[in-house]
Amino acid sequence: MGKQRNSQRKNAAMLDSDDTDSVSSSSTIRSDYAMGSAMEDLQLDKESVLDQSLDALFEKRGSTREKALVDIIEAFNSSLPHEFVEKKFATLLHQCLNSVKKGSAKEISLASHTIGLLSLTAGVGEKSQEILEDSVTPISEALRSRSEASKITSLLEGLSVIAFVGGKEPEETEKCMQIMWQVVHPKLGPNVVATKPIPAIITAVVSAWSFLLTTMDGWTLDSKLWQESVSYFSTLLEKDDRSVRIAAGEALALIYEMGNLEKFCSGGPKSTSDTSVDNGISSRDVFHIQGLRSKVLNQVRDLSAEAGGKGSAKKDLNNQRNTFRDILEFLEDGYAPETSVKIGGESLTTTTWSQLIQLNYIKRFLGGGFVKHMQENDFLHEVFNFTPKKNLLASADRVSGTDKRMYRSPNSILNKARTQFLNKQRMMSRDKNAGHFATGADEE
Repeated sequence: MGKQRNSQRKNAAMLDSDDTDSVSSSSTIRSDYAMGSAMEDLQLDKESVLDQSLDALFEKRGSTREKALVDIIEAFNSSLPHEFVEKKFATLLHQCLNSVKKGSAKEISLASHTIGLLSLTAGVGEKSQEILEDSVTPISEALRSRSEASKITSLLEGLSVIAFVGGKEPEETEKCMQIMWQVVHPKLGPNVVATKPIPAIITAVVSAWSFLLTTMDGWTLDSKLWQESVSYFSTLLEKDDRSVRIAAGEALALIYEMGNLEKFCSGGPKSTSDTSVDNGISSRDVFHIQGLRSKVLNQVRDLSAEAGGKGSAKKDLNNQRNTFRDILEFLEDGYAPETSVKIGGESLTTTTWSQLIQLNYIKRFLGGGFVKHMQENDFLHEVFNFTPKKNLLASADRVSGTDKRMYRSPNSILNKARTQFLNKQRMMSRDKNAGHFATGADEE
């Protein structure tokens, strides 16, 4: 990598030298117009695609709506269409909710993901709150249908993201967490037989629930509910599916990081000898919580050193071992894993389980759009306290005239990028490009 960067710097320096001899400052200004015009055309094309796709969501044919949703997701992944969201978010939201209510499993999955992307792009504010308020009931009703795992997973992901962005009050987030919990712990009426959720759905529920739990700083659930969740996650550590075990392990690490169990035992030995209720929990419950912690610690220790069974994928096994070694170190010594990911030349670092869970969840949800959103999404910048290196070409469109003159300095990084662009164009077709830029200057 170092050699590659050195080579790039050397090539840039060579191009700068050539540019000084062969390109006047006026041609550089003309190139500004040409490149800026091309970027504007690209943005208009994307908005046109979004408008056409939004119109297609009104069509009767399901396959047409599915194709439109795929195109919308691609548009939201490749750019952040703020102007489109500003003007038409309500129309897009309600057409997606219609798809959630009436569409096929595939259409529901795509619509759920689109609603999540819409909320992430809108960011904190009235729009994301409206998205949450309008979406909770249709999504919760769709979750009760118990159909394809991919549909349930997408609904859970969509619900978690819109609650993460739009949840203004803890009660709103708690309601969404309870909806998720009921997917694996349904409230059954008479003559209703419980269906056992498959591992993929269990993993999705636990991951989404944990993702929202990271936002509940300073808020306390009832102690009985905490015990119920820890007991449930402990049973999941014994399941055969590794993804289930890892999701449960991370959820437990998060719960212990938040201190919601330790605070009930804050009285130490005194509280265990007192039969009265202290802070809403009895000494019997304190013993139960301490027993749970010992059980979880032993389970985590075993999983961190598990030998591979017949047919087990080595990558999955190593992932499990590494995850549970991190959890074990945290439970024993209090050290959360530190991770770092490079985004556009800048490092995004996590130092807590809460941050790591948020980062991994957003990364999975955005997929190919993760880097783009991390570079340009102000909401995510706030969440992760991340300041990216801005796209200099895009930034030049938004800065003042004084700043533009500064960017055009021969030594500026932006000018070097333009220099490379110009030289490549000249090598491809010198005469054609000269005519193009001259025309651009006349129009300007």
